[in-house]
Amino acid sequence: MIREFKENDLNSIMKLWLHTNILAHDFIDIGYWKSNYDKVKQMMPEATIFVYEEDNLIKGFVGLSENYIAGIFVETTYQSQGVGKTLLDYIKERNTELLLQVYEKNSRAVTFYLREEFTVHNKQIDGNTNEAELVMNWNAD
Repeated sequence: MIREFKENDLNSIMKLWLHTNILAHDFIDIGYWKSNYDKVKQMMPEATIFVYEEDNLIKGFVGLSENYIAGIFVETTYQSQGVGKTLLDYIKERNTELLLQVYEKNSRAVTFYLREEFTVHNKQIDGNTNEAELVMNWNAD
C-alpha cells in the first residue's frame, strides 16, 4: 500500500535513505552520506513523500519536490520485486512531467529509469562528489 508520509516515519525512512545510498553508490565515500544525514533529515518533512508499506513495514519511499524526484529508495531485500516501479507509477499518475538526476555509475538506477521511459537530457558533474550524473525526464505524452 502506498500512503503519504507521517512524521513518525522519519527515523525509518532516514535509516533506509542512508543504507540504500551507501549500497547503491559504492563509488562515493561513505562519509559523504553520513555528513549529509542531518541536513537531509531536516529537509524530509518539507518534501512530498510517499511510503510503500506492507504489514506495518516500510519497504520503500519516494521523495518529491514539486515534479523533481529527489529519490526512490527501496529496502534491499525488496528490490527487484516491483516496489520501486509501483512508487514510480503512483507519482506518474499524479504528474505530467517528472525530472531527476542520477549518478551515471549507478547503472541499476539508470537502467530502471530508461526502462520506465525517462530520457537523458544532459550529463553534468555533481559539484559535491565530482561524479558524473545524468539529468533525466519523463513526460506523460
